[in-house]
Amino acid sequence: MGRKVHPYGFRLGVTRTWTAKWYADKEYTDLLKEDIGIRTLVEKRLANASVSGVEIERGINHVTVTIHTAKPGIVIGKGGANVEVLRQQIGGITKRRVKLEIKEIRQPELDAHLVAMNIAGQLSRRIAFKKAMKQAIQRSMKAGAKGVRIAVAGRLGGSEMGRREWDREGRIPLGTLRADISYGQIHAHTTYGRIGVKVWIYRGDFATERTAPSNAVPAAAVVGQGS
Repeated sequence: MGRKVHPYGFRLGVTRTWTAKWYADKEYTDLLKEDIGIRTLVEKRLANASVSGVEIERGINHVTVTIHTAKPGIVIGKGGANVEVLRQQIGGITKRRVKLEIKEIRQPELDAHLVAMNIAGQLSRRIAFKKAMKQAIQRSMKAGAKGVRIAVAGRLGGSEMGRREWDREGRIPLGTLRADISYGQIHAHTTYGRIGVKVWIYRGDFATERTAPSNAVPAAAVVGQGS
């Protein structure tokens, strides 16, 4: 049996943090429903804005929603009109004051969610899955990725029997906690069924600071004493 672990959940508290930062005792279920509603609204409203992720942070009487997007111009709109409409719609879901932040993704080729969205869009337009995978891998590697792996599963090419195909370039150290792994999973809706797309992108390692304790004896001194 293969034991599959989500790359983000595996690294929580080590190199990654939570996408929802809040704590509640009694009204946990209500706040969770609000979070799901906010994420669904953003997904529908900004379907063509290349949104990679939504972070929600709650205070006592306010909610901060951070949207990571490769196309901030579409999210903001002319004179900030789109942002204002979105803020009002989110305000209709939650009772608290809403603060909206837009963060630009400067290299969409290194964001696995956006790469998976791009491949899913190509599969929906009946482009050959092998061609879509190869092109996506080449673009990501050219952008500076150290390794890319893409897997697609379903009725590939309209075949009667579903199957799983994958392609890889470089290395993907999924078992290394300090590795910066971007992961994305998207469903492509085609005329002959749903095709799953998974993307892993290895972007390098996080810098780990290891400082020796103040009372530590240098190794050279220990060797000198022994001799």
